[in-house]
Amino acid sequence: MDRLALVLVIVGALNWLLVGLFQYDLVAAILGGQDALLSRVIYTLVGIAGIWCISLLFRERDKAATRDKNRV
Repeated sequence: MDRLALVLVIVGALNWLLVGLFQYDLVAAILGGQDALLSRVIYTLVGIAGIWCISLLFRERDKAATRDKNRV
């Protein structure tokens, strides 16, 4: 699940890069515009994946803290 979320976040980041540099929304271009149902589904999945990836920031710290406590 973590890898899928990370892939979706990368797709979203690359799409935003294209929007920022070239004013070109690749997702919308491929899937029929920003208002198309499939585009909205992809945007929603990317957003959910971004929320999921927030947990990745804290998991490494939790693992490291647990590992350090076990050493003492």
